[in-house]
Amino acid sequence: MSSEARVLIAPSLLSADFADFAQAARAAREAGAELLHFDVMDGLFVPNITFGPQTVQAVRHHSDALFDVHLMIVQPERYIEQFAQAGADIITVHAEACVHLQRTLAQIRECGARAGVALNPATPLNVIEYVIPDIDLLLVMTVNPGFGGQQFIPEMLRKIARARALLDEAGSDAWLEVDGGINGVTTPMVVRAGARVLVAGSSVFGHPEGVRAGVEELRQAVWEAQERV
Repeated sequence: MSSEARVLIAPSLLSADFADFAQAARAAREAGAELLHFDVMDGLFVPNITFGPQTVQAVRHHSDALFDVHLMIVQPERYIEQFAQAGADIITVHAEACVHLQRTLAQIRECGARAGVALNPATPLNVIEYVIPDIDLLLVMTVNPGFGGQQFIPEMLRKIARARALLDEAGSDAWLEVDGGINGVTTPMVVRAGARVLVAGSSVFGHPEGVRAGVEELRQAVWEAQERV
C-alpha cells in the first residue's frame, strides 16, 4: 500500500438501508467504490449497536470489494477471528479499546487480514508510535464515533497532516483513512492533508441522486484537490 496511491472510496453501510445491504453493496461497487466499510458497534465502546460477523458474511456473497471492518467495540480481540472468517479484508481496532495493542494487531495479521488502528479525535498520534510496523491502515476519526451524519471536526485536518508526516517519516506504506463528515466539501481538505481512503456514509447512501452520484461527487472533489497541489 503506497502513500502515493490514488485516493480510494469506502462507502459506509451504517448509512445504507439495513433491510437491503446486498443491494447497497452492489450499488457501491457498481459506482466504482473500491472498499465497503462496516461500522461494528457494541453499545459499550460507543453509544450505538449495529451488526456482527454474520452481516459481513452475508454481504460477502454480494460484493468483491475490499471489506473494511471497523470494530468500535471493547476487547476486540474476542471477535477478530470471527470477522476474518466472515470475509473481512481489513480489520481495524481502536487504540483506546486495546490493552495490548501490538498483540491485537499481530492477531489480525495471523488471521489473514490487514491490520488497522483507529484513533478517536482526542487521542494523540503518539499512541501508535511503537506499532507503526504492525499496521496496514491508520484511521483518523474526524468525528466522535457512534453515529452517522455528524459534522466534520475542523481541528482534525491538522491531525491528518501530522499522521501523514508520521507515516512517511517511518517509511510506512500503511493507508491513511479518514471517517466522519466526509462529503464534497471536506474531501478536498482531507486529501490535501494526506488522506488516501475516504469513508463516507450519508454523502453516498443518502445522496439525493443516488449512490452513483454520491461516489462521483467524491471523485470529482478528489480530482479538484489533486489538481490544485
